[in-house]
Amino acid sequence: MGTVHQVVVVTGASGGIGRATAIAFGRRGDTVALLARGKAGLDGAAAEVEAAGGTAMTVAVDMSDFAAVDAAADRVEGELGPIDVWVNVAFTSVFAPFTQIKPEEFARVTTVSYLGYVYGTMAALHRMSTRNQGTIVQVGSALAYRGIPLQSAYCGAKHAIQGFNESLRCELLHDHSGIHTTMVQMPAVNTPQFSWVLSRLPKKAQPVPPIYQPEVAARAVVYAADHPQRREYWVGASTAGTLLANAVAPGLLDAYLGRTGYASQQTSEPRPADQPENLWEPADTVTDFGTHGAFDDRSTSRSSQLWASHHHWLLAAGVGAAVLGAAAATGTLLGRWVRR
Repeated sequence: MGTVHQVVVVTGASGGIGRATAIAFGRRGDTVALLARGKAGLDGAAAEVEAAGGTAMTVAVDMSDFAAVDAAADRVEGELGPIDVWVNVAFTSVFAPFTQIKPEEFARVTTVSYLGYVYGTMAALHRMSTRNQGTIVQVGSALAYRGIPLQSAYCGAKHAIQGFNESLRCELLHDHSGIHTTMVQMPAVNTPQFSWVLSRLPKKAQPVPPIYQPEVAARAVVYAADHPQRREYWVGASTAGTLLANAVAPGLLDAYLGRTGYASQQTSEPRPADQPENLWEPADTVTDFGTHGAFDDRSTSRSSQLWASHHHWLLAAGVGAAVLGAAAATGTLLGRWVRR
């Protein structure tokens, strides 16, 4: 029996995690609809999906506009067929202390980065419900659990997505639905966002190390789409460590991030005065920024924690074997001691 290729929608597909994810699905031969705003970024991403072996369609859409998102979903199903997988990635943000963010800017981040996920999920669920099958993947962050300074709007949106997705998942389970939703919590990733997000920081913005390449995130998203029964996946040891520490001692993390959070999110170089800003308009309309950000030399393409997350059954078996082995060895030693 041959491989069954899927119809996949990826929002925020013109750069970063969204683009890497679209390429990863394309590498499997899937048909991928790329939703984003910037023409150059969309065209570049589509070319890479095609080069990887997939089929690509681009749809220019602002995720803050539900009517446009719904129309995009109609177009995808009309031209490509029923949507099997919908991946929500699109976001925007503002790097600044909360007191330096304007109300309309905070609202814009919330509308794109939170309601954009809600609108994408609505569009996907409406169509999947008629077939009682499909998968929705929400690309989240460690910041869905743990807020950090200088990213109040983004952290608020990620927290909101977490609560929204949990509520939706409960409803789908109640209905014994054949549709699944899962969330993938990401670490710091080397994406172009640090070069195009509106910033009021004195220095260049950077992800908090350790930094992972977008392909690590993409592998996790594809795996989650194939195994959506789990409620969520954690990517990177830093994500696991942050979430566990926050569950145990959130107050200590507050104090620690209050001391270190400003410096760890900025390089030593001044922020360029002409840095593009994608809050209101796409930064990649004319210039294609690609998949990676500016931190290739400091980013890793591997995550042992991600492997462990995907193979937890194997690790459990290994631990069980080790325990049994230790018990057997202990029993042998005790037997020898008794015989003495």
